[in-house]
Amino acid sequence: MTLNNVISEIGRKIPLQQAEDFDNVGLLCGNLDREVTGILICHDALENVIDEAITKNFNLIITFHPIIFSGLKSLTGKNYVERAVLKAIENKIAIYAIHTAFDNHFFGVNFGICEELGLKNQQILMPKSNNLKALEVYVPTEYSEQLKEALFQAGAGNIGFYDECSFAISGNGTFKPNEGSNPFSGTKNIRENADEKMIAVIFEHYKQNQILTAMKKAHPYEEVAHRIINLENENQYVGLGRFGELENEMEEKDFLQFIKEKFNLKMIRHSNFNSKKIKRVGVLGGSGASGIRAAISQKCDAYLTGDIKYHDFFQSESKMLICDIGHFESEQFVTAQLFEILSEIFPKFAISKSVEKTNPVNYFL
Repeated sequence: MTLNNVISEIGRKIPLQQAEDFDNVGLLCGNLDREVTGILICHDALENVIDEAITKNFNLIITFHPIIFSGLKSLTGKNYVERAVLKAIENKIAIYAIHTAFDNHFFGVNFGICEELGLKNQQILMPKSNNLKALEVYVPTEYSEQLKEALFQAGAGNIGFYDECSFAISGNGTFKPNEGSNPFSGTKNIRENADEKMIAVIFEHYKQNQILTAMKKAHPYEEVAHRIINLENENQYVGLGRFGELENEMEEKDFLQFIKEKFNLKMIRHSNFNSKKIKRVGVLGGSGASGIRAAISQKCDAYLTGDIKYHDFFQSESKMLICDIGHFESEQFVTAQLFEILSEIFPKFAISKSVEKTNPVNYFL
């Protein structure tokens, strides 16, 4: 299987279009036509991970964080980024980054955290807006099923955990073929009546081109009457962060001890205690100060994330316990999650989790 085939399959499961605009996800280096000998999954594609791939004779690394992010203008080996990328290129190893595409995924980073905590009634903390569109298209009644099937195959009609969702209204359409037309039915210069259906489907914005292409290919008319509507609906299945409820509420100190044990932590930085019991918990893997206000608005009793700055803790305002559990620590389940997903996609392929340490943070106790 070529690299192009492999990353296409991964993209169907975890679309890169879900990533944040600032992010550098996707193929960072590699020949799309090269056969893949094995996949190594890691958190950061550092030089020691490249060495591990070489030892295992794997030529594709799936990394959570992009090793190339911004400002790379040359490759001379002057820093850890350039050394890793140079070694990968010299040894014909491809690097593919997934980062915020997996942060925003319904079963991604934050789902993993919530599952580890055993949270119930989980919801997306900050759903993506301006992500959904609707297509309305008019088609002769006898071609409506054919058109719906083409739209579904192109990715339209997915709503949460349901596929092939649509709505249709029957009616009567009119048209008059003019000079220069090549009508599917009817006579030039004569107004025609036709029994038609209006088919409506919802789709994610990034699928628009493929859906319109499929629509035109499956439609019998020379000119396809349709319209696309931008929806204000939030996508409740794509977005950053997550929140849910503990099975049993806890005292604040008991909750912190519970978190230390679950995440194998040496320490937790947190805001002042509020003398409130913890029931509803918000989470955002990585640098998550941007989610504090969303967690408060969702009435979370506690919020877990990483990279909280001094002034960020003031935002709690005695409403919520803010817990900085560490950047890497909040994302520590990612490689296991990706391993499980990729093993389902490629059940007969050589896939391995990296054993190399990439977390640069240590503690002196």
